[in-house]
Amino acid sequence: MGDQRPAPKELVRLCTAGSVDDGKSTLIGRLLYDSKALLEDQLEALERASLARGLDHVELALLTDGLRAEREQGITIDVAYRYFSTPKRTFILADAPGHPQYTRNMVTGASTADVGVILVDARKGLVEQSRRHAFIASLLRVPHLVVCVNKMDLVGFDQEVFEAIREEFTTFATRFEVTDISFVPISALYGDNVVTRSASMGWYEGAPLLHHLEEVHVASEANLVDLRFPVQCTIRPRTPAHADYRGYAGRLVGGVVRVGEEVVVLPSGFGTRVSRLEARGAGIEEAFSPMSVTVHLEDDLDVSRGDMISRAHNRPTLTQSLEAVMCWMAPSALVPGSRWYLKHTTRTVKAVVDEVFYRFDVSTLHRDQEAASLRLNDIGRVALRTSAPLMVDPYRRNRATGSFILIDEATNATAGAGMVLG
Repeated sequence: MGDQRPAPKELVRLCTAGSVDDGKSTLIGRLLYDSKALLEDQLEALERASLARGLDHVELALLTDGLRAEREQGITIDVAYRYFSTPKRTFILADAPGHPQYTRNMVTGASTADVGVILVDARKGLVEQSRRHAFIASLLRVPHLVVCVNKMDLVGFDQEVFEAIREEFTTFATRFEVTDISFVPISALYGDNVVTRSASMGWYEGAPLLHHLEEVHVASEANLVDLRFPVQCTIRPRTPAHADYRGYAGRLVGGVVRVGEEVVVLPSGFGTRVSRLEARGAGIEEAFSPMSVTVHLEDDLDVSRGDMISRAHNRPTLTQSLEAVMCWMAPSALVPGSRWYLKHTTRTVKAVVDEVFYRFDVSTLHRDQEAASLRLNDIGRVALRTSAPLMVDPYRRNRATGSFILIDEATNATAGAGMVLG
């Protein structure tokens, strides 16, 4: 008999965002609860915690507000990751905080997301933080956005309220790049249009949120054209049996590579061929993004961590000068002349800030040309110089080779996230 194991389910990464008290935690709890993603002991603990608070209903928000500090304040202050599965897909869900001072956490959650779920309170409409999160999602090129107009039960399930918010958000979204936006009217508290269709909103003809998340097309988002293989480490076992073994391990962040193909190693520029590919200890004939593999080359070249393998006629840009959009995450400001470590794929170099061009007002998208620095949670355009060449692509072409982080030299803390322009 052949292999009877079921095919692995497609993985989809979600990021939820919204203003304070828009109901993100309740929505995530509802998704987990109604999709039967909770164990019995989790349900029992949830019921006990709800009773301890004197509530006469199960408080679904408690499923995600795991930190004691946030429970006591009734807010979410960190990125919490949740995992759940349906018959069609497996989901990793990043719950980003709503407070403006935690915008940096939204950047973290959205940086790898396939789908961004933005909550809007039906009573309040589009507020500054909703605009901020939508703008960040567009900057980070989250391919799909779903705007959930929550708390429809508090506005009498009024279609006109929903339509007005949809029109306002659509108008705002025309000012930045976003490829796919969907709108769903929901009541996370009562489950309307979250997992099942709402009997109270017969005027809504679209699918419930979970159905939309199961069907949204994410497979085509990977760049399978440009071969990009940042070398993470060189494998050379020091044993007699493996005396001639030399492999280069890492994760393909773009393209497809096959045994026998001509490739080039950057930044040296030396050409060679792929002699062997391995994944999970076995030889394979081809690999594609985002697989983790070990690559063997025909020639004995000097290849180390931070180098990149690509095709000779399709190379990333080799440069020591970058222009980028920066999301600043540190209490100390980014100013011209400041020095940082810059980590790009598997390569870390020293960098200095040459210029701050402007800072975005995330509410109006106005560019403040007078800005001389970027402060905590600011977003702006900057120029940097690096101590050694980097192999980069524009962020719009490849999210992995087009992004980097700046690291504080003294504390080793992440200070900012950048997206290469081009």
